[in-house]
Amino acid sequence: MSHHTPQHVPQHESHHVPYNPLPVKRPLWTPGVLVMLVFMAAGAVAVVFRFSGGIGAVSNLTTARPWGLWVGVDVATGVALAAGGFTTAALAHILGRHHYEPVIRPALLTAMLGYTFVVLGLLVDIGRSWAIWKPLVYWNTNSVLFEVAMCVMVYLHVLYIEFLPVVIEQFQGRVSLPGLLTSLNRPVEFFLDLADKMLSKTMWVFIIAGVVLSCMHQSSLGSLMLIAPTKLHPLWYTPILPLLFLTSAIAVGYPMVIVEATLVSSSLDTDNEMTVLAPLSRITISLLSFYLLLKVGDLLLRGSWVYLFDGTFQTNAFIVELGLGVITPLLMLLSAQRRQSRRYLFIAAALIVGGVILNRINVFIIGYTPPVTPDHYAPALGELLITFGLIATLMFVYRVLVTYLPVLSQSREEIPS
Repeated sequence: MSHHTPQHVPQHESHHVPYNPLPVKRPLWTPGVLVMLVFMAAGAVAVVFRFSGGIGAVSNLTTARPWGLWVGVDVATGVALAAGGFTTAALAHILGRHHYEPVIRPALLTAMLGYTFVVLGLLVDIGRSWAIWKPLVYWNTNSVLFEVAMCVMVYLHVLYIEFLPVVIEQFQGRVSLPGLLTSLNRPVEFFLDLADKMLSKTMWVFIIAGVVLSCMHQSSLGSLMLIAPTKLHPLWYTPILPLLFLTSAIAVGYPMVIVEATLVSSSLDTDNEMTVLAPLSRITISLLSFYLLLKVGDLLLRGSWVYLFDGTFQTNAFIVELGLGVITPLLMLLSAQRRQSRRYLFIAAALIVGGVILNRINVFIIGYTPPVTPDHYAPALGELLITFGLIATLMFVYRVLVTYLPVLSQSREEIPS
């Protein structure tokens, strides 16, 4: 993934799509950004209480319910929704579909920030967060959680390396340090040129590694629940849970790119990329259909479909997850004409994203019922504040980076001649 910006990337044999990523020329401090700062401040206060008074001071977690919102949303959901990074990289760089280059950088940035804040969420969730380094030294190769930890750690570094060319592109040839630091201009330029040459030759290694690592830990998150057959509801507990987690993450990768691109283009007036998003939605049909086939086939083979008539809260959550999160958007995307509608495409993609979010919440929270306690879990205010604070921080950092780095393709009227 070289930092060099192609002026035209092949779309079809006789068509080209303009691709010119530039820093966003919009004021950073907007009312929306100020709202983010409010959530960030509230989350920071909750974090202070968490580390000064312990997890019990801000959460409803107990020994019987050791995980809740932070694992279900901050970790499991965050990892799934960051899948757009490796799915778009595989499509454009491994399969050679360079028409999709315009969405690579935003998807990569989203994945990088998503995994960064997954790690921050883990620091809050782990009882002794200062011991998070121990898996690096004390290896438990029989543990699925160990595999997840190592893959996430390595993949996070891979994402930062993949994003480095974007930073180099912005500053290469423009280094002008002030005052006494002027003497460092040439060494810094030399370092940037050297890094550029090295990354241009070795980036393919990191792209392939990123795809492999992502497939490993996306599936392993599902494997975590295989050791809890008596605690996870039969609608979700299945031997193919790792495969379902992997296929759902792959299926949500492109819809997440569509949602992000639509929201960003609407708020920042950048190129809406419909020439790229519409074909992505066509690929999503196949991926989502395969996931639905696995899901329904598994229910029928295990006989778990009988629980659909229980009328319980868990059953209703499963029906909403499958009905609104998979079947409805799949039917919406089957119309080629509708896929060309920006609003219609956004709604369908948002439903898919919501379905995967609900799936992770169902597996890790709603469907998880330890027999040792009859109590039902509900997140405390502190848990909500920390979660919303992390999400707001992610959005704020995204906004800052696209303001100062060439990530987004600009509206045509803003691209200089």
